[in-house]
Amino acid sequence: MPLRRVNGTLHIDEIPIPRIAEFAGTPVYAYSWQTIQDRYTRFESSFSDIPHRTHYAVKANSNLAILRRLAELGAAFDIVSGGELERVLQSGAPPSNVIYSGVGKTTEELSFAMKSGIGCINVESESEFDRISQIAKTLKIRPNIALRVNPEIDVDTNPYLATAHSSSKFGLSSQEVLDLAYRSRASSEMHLIGIACHLGSQISSVEPYETALCQLLVLVDQLEEIGMDLHYVNVGGGFGINYHSEQELQVDELVVVFAKHLTGRSQLLCVEPGRFLVGPAGTLITRVEYLKTDSQANRPNFAVVDAAMNDLIRPALYQAWHDIEPVQSSDAQAKDWNVVGPVCESGDFLGLNRSLRLHDNDLLAIMDVGAYGSVLSSNYNSRLRIAEVLVDGPAMHLIRARETMDDQLRLERFA
Repeated sequence: MPLRRVNGTLHIDEIPIPRIAEFAGTPVYAYSWQTIQDRYTRFESSFSDIPHRTHYAVKANSNLAILRRLAELGAAFDIVSGGELERVLQSGAPPSNVIYSGVGKTTEELSFAMKSGIGCINVESESEFDRISQIAKTLKIRPNIALRVNPEIDVDTNPYLATAHSSSKFGLSSQEVLDLAYRSRASSEMHLIGIACHLGSQISSVEPYETALCQLLVLVDQLEEIGMDLHYVNVGGGFGINYHSEQELQVDELVVVFAKHLTGRSQLLCVEPGRFLVGPAGTLITRVEYLKTDSQANRPNFAVVDAAMNDLIRPALYQAWHDIEPVQSSDAQAKDWNVVGPVCESGDFLGLNRSLRLHDNDLLAIMDVGAYGSVLSSNYNSRLRIAEVLVDGPAMHLIRARETMDDQLRLERFA
């Protein structure tokens, strides 16, 4: 965790949070580069004995500054849209280090990906296979593809975050993978180089990954029997972190399991961490606008802050818990507070029943928001998207300016 309290004031690395609020206003996302770098380095070190490639899942946090710095560390990338591909290219990363996943790739997106020379496209349906074949024929480009299998594994996570159960929209059945592999062998339009899967997100157990890897390797063996040489297996990401009382996935244990099954094989292992690298690095800094209390014991106390569900939707969407702390130590009486925003929805909350010592105008730090925070933000209630700051030791950089009303209205027209 990048936060520490010095003389009663929370700091992100070496910078007091009030300085960040003064620098960029509130609400504001602040990310600790040191935390991201440390987690990436430790992750890579854990996998050092397995031939592998780490593809950062861009959907977790797609800020250009973070992408560029991860690329400079040597990260490859996993994308799910043409927009994410454009961001990766803008960051300076080589397109050959990009894997393109997702069930709904448009013709325009696939054409852009092929022309850009990306490393691999994960195929998720027979229809997509046919579309890629047709585009490749038109462009006279032979793309690399992998087939994404749905391993039909139920994982212990929020139902909205599970992607590998039998009713999921993602991936192909094992039989469909074999059928399309046979077709690809006879095709001159594409080159099958891998098998992939993705189990979901915020997974803390090693067991589902072992089960999934074993399923992938069975398919690899079946395809090798007919003379097909696959370059890699991709087990996806979804590695869980500790928000409050969860167990962070033990990467060292995961590596032991992977090594047991991959030793002696020629395939490269691809992994796609996102939240695991950037989640703990982010803090949402917000200011208390009003404290609403009522003498009736059956009414909650409300701390109305300047951040809202449009800035951080995870609590409302997933009932997710994020720790919340006052930035300054306080002598106020501790009370249970519902920390809520100004949006006109009863579901606009950032934390419920939190024991906090608060005054009007206090700054609050909402923790572990580096993943699926800013990227899920919206302009609901015509609110402006907020600024983002990267803290790098004693320095801080504005890596996303606060949106203006002109920005929000620029694309609209009277009819």
